[in-house]
Amino acid sequence: MKRILITGATSGIGRATALRLAAPDTKIIITGRRLDRLNALSKEITAKGAECEVLNFDVRSEHECTKHLRPLGYVDVLINNAGLAAGLEHIDKGSTYDWDAMIDTNVKGLLYVTRIISSEMVLSGKGGHIINIGSIAGTEPYENGAVYCASKHAVHAISQSMRADLLSAGIKVGEIRPGMVETEFSQVRFHGDKERAANVYKGIMPLSGDDVAEAIAWMISAPMHVNINEIVIMPTPQAGSYYTYRR
Repeated sequence: MKRILITGATSGIGRATALRLAAPDTKIIITGRRLDRLNALSKEITAKGAECEVLNFDVRSEHECTKHLRPLGYVDVLINNAGLAAGLEHIDKGSTYDWDAMIDTNVKGLLYVTRIISSEMVLSGKGGHIINIGSIAGTEPYENGAVYCASKHAVHAISQSMRADLLSAGIKVGEIRPGMVETEFSQVRFHGDKERAANVYKGIMPLSGDDVAEAIAWMISAPMHVNINEIVIMPTPQAGSYYTYRR
């Protein structure tokens, strides 16, 4: 049975990926902070014939990561999806609370989870697959996004170094860097301001969580001797952080 661990599975890309990968002879392990959503998702996963395990914790806590993840032992695939953006201001007006939330989740949380799961992969001698969800912001910084962009630059660098670190253990490491994806991302960034969040996607058809989930499934489906290092995926009207055609 293939065991797949997905962090941040309560919405968006994480939720879509859990449903896309759910199949007989698969166990989907989902993590997140909102237990009601995890339990609802678990029912949808098992309806597809997969097994499901719910882990309710915050990846920002190293203690909680250790408590919930260490007992898992080996998993075949880790998808480091938990992440967020908070605020959109110039650096002189940014909230240090928002900065801490982004760095603690996007960078430190990813590291805490990976430290535990990758060590089990190495010890098993069976290899494994780690996929990190980055962003085009990880290679194309933009105005008002200094700390978010920095956190995703870190994910990009960590992914590259991690690939080298785990090469001899036969562990694949890939990164997906999406452009505009319509999830709860912008609502979180704007602290619940739905109107402002909706304007982000005005005049274009953005990616959906399902679109990114399909790319993740393709990465996982590659044979053992093939590793997809990176995928950059954007909606057709977007050519980068600063280039979007709106109708």
